[in-house]
Amino acid sequence: MTWQIPEPDWRHFKRAHGELLERFCARVLEELAATTKAGDGTAYERYMRAFKLLKSRDKELARGFDDFRRSTAVIQLAILRKMGLLTDADLSVFSAQTQEQVRGIAAIGGAERSAPEDESQTTRSE
Repeated sequence: MTWQIPEPDWRHFKRAHGELLERFCARVLEELAATTKAGDGTAYERYMRAFKLLKSRDKELARGFDDFRRSTAVIQLAILRKMGLLTDADLSVFSAQTQEQVRGIAAIGGAERSAPEDESQTTRSE
């Protein structure tokens, strides 16, 4: 099933896409730094944890960003919302219809991850 996103919302999404990608990558790099700086285990064990983290986050990256088309924009926004990347402030620039669809899809299958409104405070160690 596809939802046709209105043209103004598509333009908003095109602008936000790069910012959301940067937000995701910054989060992953913070997680990676925490993983490699952790003093527990050998260097090899920390390396393996880092490798597994990157492998897992690469799958998330693909799920959230690889299908960048207008016909999939609502689904992509919902995925990014579910990943905790798309904040309420980010979502507020979209039409009420798109916001409703994104929230509805993101709510399927459980709670959304919280997205910090102030990105200067994005320290995650999930």
